[in-house]
Amino acid sequence: MGNSGSAVKVCTDHQGGINWLSLSPDGQRLLTGSEDGTARLWSTADSQCHGHFQGHESYITFCHLENEAAFTCSADHTIRKWDVMTGQCLAIYRGHTSIVNRILVAKDYLFSGSYDRTARCWSVDKEKQIQEFRGHRNCVLTLAHYSSRDVLEEEEEEEEEEEKVSRDLLVTGSTDCTVKVWWVSSGRCYQTLLGHTGAVLCLILDAPNRELFSGSTDYTIRTWNIVTGEQLKVFKEHQGSVICLEV
Repeated sequence: MGNSGSAVKVCTDHQGGINWLSLSPDGQRLLTGSEDGTARLWSTADSQCHGHFQGHESYITFCHLENEAAFTCSADHTIRKWDVMTGQCLAIYRGHTSIVNRILVAKDYLFSGSYDRTARCWSVDKEKQIQEFRGHRNCVLTLAHYSSRDVLEEEEEEEEEEEKVSRDLLVTGSTDCTVKVWWVSSGRCYQTLLGHTGAVLCLILDAPNRELFSGSTDYTIRTWNIVTGEQLKVFKEHQGSVICLEV
């Protein structure tokens, strides 16, 4: 880019602010979700808009792009799945009763978090709700997913028989200042991580080291042992809310 700092490409077709960006795994396409209630698909090679996804009845809060499908969630309480080639809406996931803040695609699951104080798990292909995670006292803002196989040795696994069938766990962060870990198969809360004094805005997992990082409006980042729930470290140097983490 040189020393001028000038933009290499500018994409200007949206009619409202852009709330989220998602890059395809192959790096060839960029998905944007906007205040104008639409999502757009862009080529990273020529910066041209190659897809315009319309159907949401309110602004888009978050989006996720895979190589063949795009997912968006909205203040209209729904999540939508789109065909990236045709722009056709393939599925609408209904059930939340307030703004859907965040979605996460993992394996055959679609997870969502909402202002209705719940997180939910959906079958990606069947448009069907599989599980509801209820226990937060305020809205769910951020999500992470892992399998107990990633962090536990066989002799450490003592979960109930029902949960041995599926060892997937969902992690949720909320404006109630807590992080919760849930068994996906049963919807049961496995752990509640206490320590933050502000809303939890972001989560990131380091499964090989059995650690979870959380960022908050209390200006701190906290590290947790994902197996025991023990708080390991607190990072306190920021002078404002921590809104994003990467490991």
